[in-house]
Amino acid sequence: MIKVEGYAAASAKAPLKPFSFERREVGDHDVLIDILFCGICHSDIHQARDEWGGSAFPMVPGHEITGVVKDVGSKVSRFKKGDHVGVGCFVDSCRHCESCEASLEQYCQEGMTATYNSKDRNNGMPTQGGYSTKIVVNEDYVLQIPDNIALDAAAPLLCAGITLYSPLRHWKAGPGKKVAIVGLGGLGHMGVKIAHAMGADVTVLSHSMKKVDDAKRLGADHFYATANPETFEKLAGSFDLIINTVSFNIDWNAYLKLLKRDGSMVVLGIPEADVPVNVMTMVAGRRSIAGSLIGGIKETQEMLDFCGKHNLASDIEVIPMQQVNEAYDRVLKSDVRYRFVIDMGSLK
Repeated sequence: MIKVEGYAAASAKAPLKPFSFERREVGDHDVLIDILFCGICHSDIHQARDEWGGSAFPMVPGHEITGVVKDVGSKVSRFKKGDHVGVGCFVDSCRHCESCEASLEQYCQEGMTATYNSKDRNNGMPTQGGYSTKIVVNEDYVLQIPDNIALDAAAPLLCAGITLYSPLRHWKAGPGKKVAIVGLGGLGHMGVKIAHAMGADVTVLSHSMKKVDDAKRLGADHFYATANPETFEKLAGSFDLIINTVSFNIDWNAYLKLLKRDGSMVVLGIPEADVPVNVMTMVAGRRSIAGSLIGGIKETQEMLDFCGKHNLASDIEVIPMQQVNEAYDRVLKSDVRYRFVIDMGSLK
């Protein structure tokens, strides 16, 4: 077994503290990665605090992992020592269901094996995440980081980046399409960058005008405050696609009216309570509400290559591991622009 140092939550709502544990030995098809950076995702907080239910402890969170290949198994063909690599939200899947065979492993019908708070398909042991010094992952679930993207700024691409890239690609954002991004946070800021690079006309819809300068810097063509009721009157019937990144309850009916005929609103944030929808608003314009979950391995690599081609990465604040609990509190206050990334060198 491989000894690893990390930070873990011992129980729901407990602060994360130093934690020593073991990873499996490197198998024939495995890659051993020295983790250099790991992003903090809001879902880390939800799971470490058992806000979604079903959390298992002790828990080492983290699924926005970048690092360097330390060793490879005897049958590994895609990676070698020294490669810059990443690991995202899952580390295995059934590989044989319809979704897996379509390279959409995130929708695995048997359930994907999450990078943490899941169970290893081979030995049944709990999976532990990237707030740690090393990880062992089957090569089929490891991603190549383009050389021109710094590993710290690349880390959030493994969740925030693919979470936005996948729906923008699926709903064909590009030249001639008007796209609105609801919320300018860890997810939304990547949506602006990616949609702009795809050639779409990009609007940010945010509660206030506080982030207008940031939005324009990131690539937004337009910015409107949703606290102003005139916004919804002015923009009625404007957008081909709305990407909703916020997880708090908003009036979906008001946003649906901003869609053109045949437009779609894709929901990425998960509100705590069910959101009522006026079906007539959908029927009257043949509008759609849809959801999207991260992306498969093939699409995630495509996203990374796209970001490399367009020199895109996350706007980040790098912190030592010892500040992780403070960072969690700041995430809840939206006090970060736009993603925290943990420097694993601080564990040594």
